[in-house]
Amino acid sequence: MALYAISDLHLAFNSDKPMDIFGQHWFKHDETIRANWLNKIQEQDTVLIAGDISWSMKQDESKLDLDWINSLPGRKIISKGNHDYWWTSISKLNSLYDNTKFIQNNYYNYENWAICGTRGWICPGTSNFTSHDEKVYKRELIRLTLSLEAAKKAGYEKFICMLHYPPTNDKFEESGFTEIFKEFGVKKVIYGHIHGPALNKLMDRERDGIQYIMTACDYIKFDPIKIDL
Repeated sequence: MALYAISDLHLAFNSDKPMDIFGQHWFKHDETIRANWLNKIQEQDTVLIAGDISWSMKQDESKLDLDWINSLPGRKIISKGNHDYWWTSISKLNSLYDNTKFIQNNYYNYENWAICGTRGWICPGTSNFTSHDEKVYKRELIRLTLSLEAAKKAGYEKFICMLHYPPTNDKFEESGFTEIFKEFGVKKVIYGHIHGPALNKLMDRERDGIQYIMTACDYIKFDPIKIDL
């Protein structure tokens, strides 16, 4: 029984969205992910997938992508990314599968750990941060807090958080997200979203006793990484 993570699958089984326009390493990347997944992940394992799941715009269009994920071994826990426009009500999503579940204001457990999270957003201090960004950012802080509070109320004391966006700006300054992590004693944060040249500047390390783990699939070579607990 093990815990793994990956994000930014960017699946497009129901649309014409070839990812290799972003580099040859993306050519048939779904086949690479599947091969790596089958090589290491067992049915008793859990995989955290932190957003940008499917390019589909509507839920019925995303079914092929979600079915593909659900067909892979292991229990899957998914949080939302900025491209997941197909994302509908959380109750509707969580009625789709027995072994693939979705996070929004709720949590799931892995052994005695609570898996919490939200999509996140760009943080203050980012260039061109607008009043609209401020509104979305504050809403995402509320959603993260609700997720952690639900787990804490249920008696959990150890927390792993999933975000899609990085939890700080590109200068790695403190944010509302990092403050919430410290308030609740979060031990590990997985995130994605970043691709290309921006991968040269990441928070993929421990800070203030919290381990920040970058899981965008091109960064981890399309191979789910094990989360050591």
